[in-house]
Amino acid sequence: MASLAEGELKLLPGSANPELADRLAEYLGVELAKADIGKFPNGEIRVNIEDNVRGTDVFIVQPTCPPVNDNLMELLLMVDACRRSSAHRITAVVPFFGYARQDRKTRSREPISAKLVANLMTVAGTDRVLTLDLHAPQLQGFFDIPVDNLFGNRTLAEHMREQNLDNVMVFSPDVGGMQRARQLAKQLECPLGFIDKRRPEPSVAEVVNVVGKVTGKNVVFVDDQIDTGGTLAKAAEAVLELGAKSVYVCATHAVFSAAVADTLGHAPIRSVVVTDTIPVTNAPRQTEVVTVAPLLGEAIRRVHENLSVSRLFE
Repeated sequence: MASLAEGELKLLPGSANPELADRLAEYLGVELAKADIGKFPNGEIRVNIEDNVRGTDVFIVQPTCPPVNDNLMELLLMVDACRRSSAHRITAVVPFFGYARQDRKTRSREPISAKLVANLMTVAGTDRVLTLDLHAPQLQGFFDIPVDNLFGNRTLAEHMREQNLDNVMVFSPDVGGMQRARQLAKQLECPLGFIDKRRPEPSVAEVVNVVGKVTGKNVVFVDDQIDTGGTLAKAAEAVLELGAKSVYVCATHAVFSAAVADTLGHAPIRSVVVTDTIPVTNAPRQTEVVTVAPLLGEAIRRVHENLSVSRLFE
């Protein structure tokens, strides 16, 4: 039997982010495989893989971003179709992993949605998952298959270095994001701070304290995703009141709910830097988009050739 590295690489795009799939194909120097994806009259998703995938190393590119339910079901059906078509190995390239917020029971009678989705992907026939900036790193343990959780910080740090800012200070908008902020601070060789915040109710945050000396600093907030932008807007105001010179925001996933364009668009933030893990809509006026195609593309190449992916985590 041929080794996995000797099998043909097939890059199969879903409908969630075709632009990123195109960039990945260009980076890897391959043509995208073809699939007919649509819906039956009753709303059920219909999938037909038009390329021969027998014995191949298939990488399905499909973030589970809004509409989350449709994109998740589409991914599961594509995996099942490839499995039933005798693909040698199926890797789900999920740049944004939806249903990640409910990763534990905080109240009685709650589901653990992230575990359920991990089970669904595994049962469908996924052999490996390649993703970026899981909302909680422990989600990797929900899978019984290999998971490579890459860091968007590599791409964001490169962009911020190109801005040639002096007196930079990286900030985490909450205590939970300290590891991510620490990594970016190390890459930018600058000090680190964080915001002590409280959530009186879901999706509502209050800034309690700013930890770190921000006077005269160009503050860079970093997070895994931006949804409503409320926390970041309040955090920007808080550090500016304490003497910060300017505020920049970086995040891997531009979830961008309907109100974010107004919330961050009117906030005292010079730039909102996000990546193209999901299509960028409802963007604030300061938004800049950088691509993760080189990072994801290199990971795909290394997985296909059975090379170490660990250097991409450095």
